[in-house]
Amino acid sequence: MIRRFTTSVLTIVALVALANVASRAESKPLLTHHVREATGNGQAPLVGHLPSNQSMRLVLVLPLRNQEGLNSFLKDISDPFSANYRHYLTVEQFTEQYGPTQKDYNTVVNFAKANGFTVVGTSRNRLNIDVTGTVSTIESAFHVSMGVYQHPEENRTFYAPDREPTPNVAVQLWHITGLDNYSIPKPLLSRRSEHPEAQPPATTGSCPGSSFCGSDMRAAYYGQTTLTGTGQYVGLLEYLGTDLTDLNTYYTNAHQTNNVPITLTSVDGTSTNCFASQGCDDTEQTIDMTQALGMAPGLAGLTMYIGSTDSALLNGMATGSPLIYNLSSSWTWRPADATTDDPYYEEMQAQGQTIFQASGDSGKWSKSQEFTWPSDNQYVESTGGTDLNTTGAGGPWSSETGWVDSGGGISPNGVAIPSWQVTTAAGCSSCSQTLRNGPDISANANWSFYVCADQTTCTENAYGGTSFAAPMWAAYIALTNQQALENGKAVVGFIDPTLYTIGLSSSYNTDFHDITSGNNGFSATVGFDLVTGWGSPNGANLIAALAGSGSTGSFTLSANPNKIKIKQGSSGKSTITASTSGGFDAAITLSSSLKSVTFNPNPIPAPGSGTSTATIPISVNVPTGIHTLKVTGTGGGVTASTTITISVTK
Repeated sequence: MIRRFTTSVLTIVALVALANVASRAESKPLLTHHVREATGNGQAPLVGHLPSNQSMRLVLVLPLRNQEGLNSFLKDISDPFSANYRHYLTVEQFTEQYGPTQKDYNTVVNFAKANGFTVVGTSRNRLNIDVTGTVSTIESAFHVSMGVYQHPEENRTFYAPDREPTPNVAVQLWHITGLDNYSIPKPLLSRRSEHPEAQPPATTGSCPGSSFCGSDMRAAYYGQTTLTGTGQYVGLLEYLGTDLTDLNTYYTNAHQTNNVPITLTSVDGTSTNCFASQGCDDTEQTIDMTQALGMAPGLAGLTMYIGSTDSALLNGMATGSPLIYNLSSSWTWRPADATTDDPYYEEMQAQGQTIFQASGDSGKWSKSQEFTWPSDNQYVESTGGTDLNTTGAGGPWSSETGWVDSGGGISPNGVAIPSWQVTTAAGCSSCSQTLRNGPDISANANWSFYVCADQTTCTENAYGGTSFAAPMWAAYIALTNQQALENGKAVVGFIDPTLYTIGLSSSYNTDFHDITSGNNGFSATVGFDLVTGWGSPNGANLIAALAGSGSTGSFTLSANPNKIKIKQGSSGKSTITASTSGGFDAAITLSSSLKSVTFNPNPIPAPGSGTSTATIPISVNVPTGIHTLKVTGTGGGVTASTTITISVTK
């Protein structure tokens, strides 16, 4: 009896040992890295350890599925030759096709709970799981030590893990957000008092002191009254809340009225309030609102997404209800891994959302600059700055030069050049042929605006920055999306591929203000440059080019030849021509009564009038004789067809 008992104990011990080995085998690093370079190379000396009972909030981020398929889809929705052109997904469709599975999501939720975390938030795209836990819980679950380090560039300490986290969970995580505070997000605004190179103040603005109101930017860059943003929303990324008293003061002093509802949405429990009496500065937040509202005064609503981490903020924007298509970020941060935010940006693109990112206020990008991210990300509309002149108060555009501090250059984060930028870069002597170049577009950023903030201060010609340009552009695209929907079309989505096509076309100088002077370390030149990108929007022309006209006309199809002979087992070809009338402007998708027929291209891209080569293979199983092939085209709510007579011989 004793011998049997001893054997059983030994067996149990052996099984426990094997289980521990298996558990360790499951422990694996995440798909992005977390360790700051400064902690690894000794630039940031270790000075202590976070208290083990200190509570922290983290975001556990799961990876997307089917990345190859998603990459192909993202290319298609921006390609007017593709049948998927501007055929966007809902949040639910994106989740089912490319998001984590419910099983994997549940696995990570259960892992968090089993390891002592409290789950305080989940997301409908199954990317984010918000948890809270003590430092000791974090160290045990992720096999790290949470140290306190002296910051090598700032007069403060920061906390960070000493190694890459390796949780014992069956699902390999993408990222864990909140493990360090090495980078404190900063707004991309600029104070005239800190810049001796500042240009003369505005003298033709409508606001006090002849400074520019947001409405002056609408007059300069749109110049009409038809589109106001009706039915559209604008979303703003903000790391701090605001006090709407400042917005009200701005409108009172400008002798204007705001009729757009403002929604303050916290994505992770961050306070939506920002009071000067408590040491909080809402200058950036108020700037973003006044510039968006000035450009699109008839919006259905403006939402400020307020949070403490990039993962929470970007995911909140990508899963909002209603889903907002016109987004802006005037903040910069510095992730340990530049790919950390890509899943959120990819989801936005797949869903037809456009996010404009201020390109920075320190001139030429360089690796030594403290902050440039995410202005060189390939999924954002990188927005630079200009110095704008108008003809008078509330008057139209007069002239424009590149702003001296406009952020731009070659990606400091090593982001590869996107396919849609390759041809442009080849004709740009300052551009990289292998890395992302920026900015893409620009708008006024000179120290020429009227700003109210902090419940006590309104200033004239004191603030500038690409912070002003990004929300302007987001609201301008709200006007564009209003026009697109009125034309019976989809929202325009990620516009960079289209903008670069326009920039290389004969309509460039009609659609853009080409800015050819100014210097930020690079020189503004004819066409695309690293100071202003393609330039600023030229009134309603660019809106029409992006939104397209309403497809009120029609089209016909014809085949040449429309009679062909094909031997059994061979193939023949015919050219299908679409001829449009009445202003028809839509892609035309071709199909045929014989499934094996292929068309190139298909669809025939907007504006529709064009040709496609039909390749018609004949199987040996097709009997000899005369057959009729019907080719059908659909687009813009219109259907037309043509026929090809095929004589099959032996």
